[in-house]
Amino acid sequence: MKSLLEVLTSGTGYLQKHGVDEARLNMEHLLAHVLGCRRLDLYLRFEERLPEDALVSLRDLIRRRAEGTPLQHLLGTVDFLGHELISDHRALIPRPETEFLVDWLIREVSARRLPLPTAVLDMATGSGCIGLTLASAWKEARTQLTDLSEDALDLARLNASRLGLDHVQLTRSDLFEKVTASFDLIVTNLPYIPSAEIPALSREVRRDPVAALDGGPDGMDIIRRFLTEAPAHLLPGGMVALEVGHDQGKAVADIASHQGFTGVRLLADLAGIERFVLGIHPGLPRSEIATLPEPAPKPADDNSLS
Repeated sequence: MKSLLEVLTSGTGYLQKHGVDEARLNMEHLLAHVLGCRRLDLYLRFEERLPEDALVSLRDLIRRRAEGTPLQHLLGTVDFLGHELISDHRALIPRPETEFLVDWLIREVSARRLPLPTAVLDMATGSGCIGLTLASAWKEARTQLTDLSEDALDLARLNASRLGLDHVQLTRSDLFEKVTASFDLIVTNLPYIPSAEIPALSREVRRDPVAALDGGPDGMDIIRRFLTEAPAHLLPGGMVALEVGHDQGKAVADIASHQGFTGVRLLADLAGIERFVLGIHPGLPRSEIATLPEPAPKPADDNSLS
């Protein structure tokens, strides 16, 4: 039997040869998953021998990772702001950029720079990472999650149950088609990849559902529809918060302004990319628009899986 360190070293080399980024980190996660321990615990166990049955399971995981199966799908879960969510082929893998936006919203409300929402809509919810995390933070808020994909909604339901948030409403809807209520916060991460760019995405991203990626010729078809329909479902003073493509921020902000949103502004992620668009329903008095908070810097942390 090989030691854990020997297995880790050989597996890392195999993943590197097959073009896997951060091959060592991937191997650590896979090995810890097979052993049922934390990744950091491996450093205290390097001299242990890996049982043959565990090695068989690990070899299968390594092969699938080398073929492009995302690490999160192999592990079965992903951490999102401290919540362990099921992650599989039915929805986008929650990403650090989305985590940043949700964290920013929670922190701004906690600091009372934004009002505490009473009704929240997470549109195109996918795994439910946005809406469920907000529902966990704001337990008194009425929270609704929608998605066009029934598969995605099934995944979101599993995650809602996992987090004990069975009161959250889940609705199959093409944008606002089946949405009848109004909200003071609508958050969304809509498909925004231009159709022609999808074949060039990484093999891991191409494992995500195409419908969750494809935003039409310029990537903004669904975003335009959303911004046209959203005002009818916002309470006076309500806010929309969108995640968009790395080069779409200004264009989406212009669309929001054209649709009558006020106080429109861009929020940059930790890399300085203006990836988020915020806008206020026209019902907010002009004297209050100036109070829309500037982004407070988030302390740097390790966004890697742990």
